[in-house]
Amino acid sequence: MRTLRGIPVSPGFVIGRVFVIEDQETLRVQKKGIDPADVPAEVERFDFARKASISELDELHKSAADEMGKEAAKIFLFHIGVLNDPSVLNPIKSKITDDLVNAEYAISKTFTNIAKKFANHPDSTFQSKVDDLRDLAHRLLKELDTNQKVSIANLEEGTVIVSRDLTPSQTAGFDRTKVAAFVTALGGPTSHTAIVAGALNLPAVVGVKDILPAINDGERIIVDGEKGLVILDPDDETIEQYHQSQIRARQVSLSLHEYAKLPSITADGVPIQLMGNIEFPEEIEHIEQNGGSGVGLYRTEFLYLTRTSKPSEEDHYQAYAECVRLLDGKPLTIRTIDLGADKYTQEQEENPERNPYLGLRSIRYCLQNQEIFRTQLRAILRASAHGPIKVMFPLITNISEYRTGKYFVREEMEELDEQGIAYDPDIEIGMMVEVPAAALMAGSFAREVDFFSVGTNDLVQYTLAVDRTNERVASLYTPIHPAVLKLIRDIARAGRRNEIPVSCCGQSAADPAFAALLIGLGVRTISATGSSIPMLKKTIRGLTVSRCERIAKKAISFDSEAEAASYVRSRLRKLVPEVFDGRPVD
Repeated sequence: MRTLRGIPVSPGFVIGRVFVIEDQETLRVQKKGIDPADVPAEVERFDFARKASISELDELHKSAADEMGKEAAKIFLFHIGVLNDPSVLNPIKSKITDDLVNAEYAISKTFTNIAKKFANHPDSTFQSKVDDLRDLAHRLLKELDTNQKVSIANLEEGTVIVSRDLTPSQTAGFDRTKVAAFVTALGGPTSHTAIVAGALNLPAVVGVKDILPAINDGERIIVDGEKGLVILDPDDETIEQYHQSQIRARQVSLSLHEYAKLPSITADGVPIQLMGNIEFPEEIEHIEQNGGSGVGLYRTEFLYLTRTSKPSEEDHYQAYAECVRLLDGKPLTIRTIDLGADKYTQEQEENPERNPYLGLRSIRYCLQNQEIFRTQLRAILRASAHGPIKVMFPLITNISEYRTGKYFVREEMEELDEQGIAYDPDIEIGMMVEVPAAALMAGSFAREVDFFSVGTNDLVQYTLAVDRTNERVASLYTPIHPAVLKLIRDIARAGRRNEIPVSCCGQSAADPAFAALLIGLGVRTISATGSSIPMLKKTIRGLTVSRCERIAKKAISFDSEAEAASYVRSRLRKLVPEVFDGRPVD
């Protein structure tokens, strides 16, 4: 038995059998010369393959829209856009015409050259774009009868796909009655493939660098998409442990349906507001079905990641207005675009930043790209006329950033006034607390902002100096670290003293153990994934605030994160065993 660790991108755990998809990183096709007289026919062959591919992608987009939602399915519109992009098409046609080579070779050479430019960059975003390019090249070659597509027909139920990497269309095309999970050697949480896996609720672990040399078809495998663990050739005891955990998880899932209907209130009567995190408007229905009271985090940069051109003001407005309509009076908190770092903007830069996580990202990027920022702010304001919306600035590190962002909001309000366009003049403007500097200065910020939202993903990363997307140090990334807990405690205190609400919207908030700590530290609003809300309600209803406060106080006193985490989980297992006995423990 061997256990490998990767990056969890879609939760759930599966016991299954391996099916390895062979590596197709290199596009190897035979180079054939053609006569000048055959050039028009060869270009026509390419055009036929391109149009056939677009037709397939269009059908895939329609079917994906029904299953994943319209916004998530726009990934395939991006693929269609590439196949219509002159900067891609012209080099292929020129190679056929000028070099007198067959269409297959022209496609292979062109896409390989483009992919190399992205693959040579250290940033994970460029590697994820290589996936898209490779996917499109194989699609074109398949249409030219070069048999480039890997067949995954005749799979057995409970199959776990293992590959060096997967493309979005491969992932979306899996037979869900047969494919139970997937594992890749490459990839990161912001790749298109990860987005598709999450939208399909397909358990997945990526970045497991040693997986391929150690695995063979048909071997038994356990995929833990919650912890990012992959267990190869598990022994009988481990299989039984996970099997029992699956049974308990199903039982818990059935019982949790009833909790979605119950109020989120502690055993001693303190209300805790539970809200949802979304990337796409279609996710709101899922949040409401699970008992969420609104949206605490709308990650709007996905408007950029799922299309070929920058979204217009109308694109922003339509997305936000649709969210307001679906929420029907429940609050919507919109995070202004968190571009930069490993996201959309690095692709657009001629010279990508060496360390984008410490560079021009989030509010810094917005303040230096005012047209993009003002376009979004104007759309948010217009949508606020239809229902309750809050504006939230990400990665604020000094007071001038917040003041400047708020100044832009006021300027856009004046423009709307002059044009007679309605908006909410009392719209709340808050900030995410994601860096230690902001947490330490929370008292100063609290005198000016309307609310705080603790973003644990970055707060943990910056406090502990651990890249959460790096599988080599992933074990060091933990929100239950005394230093992180102290910062959150101080943020909550600053909010309470200045009578402004404090919420937590990081990925860690979905963990019942961490949610209990948040309550003990003074946080009264938690925003997490929709599927985690019923479990959080069950946890909250089984605890008192005083117990949570004692657990949090003790956790902060430990010298190490390992001691703190062990103590917290052991205490909570005794207090709410039906929650913490539902699966294996680290």
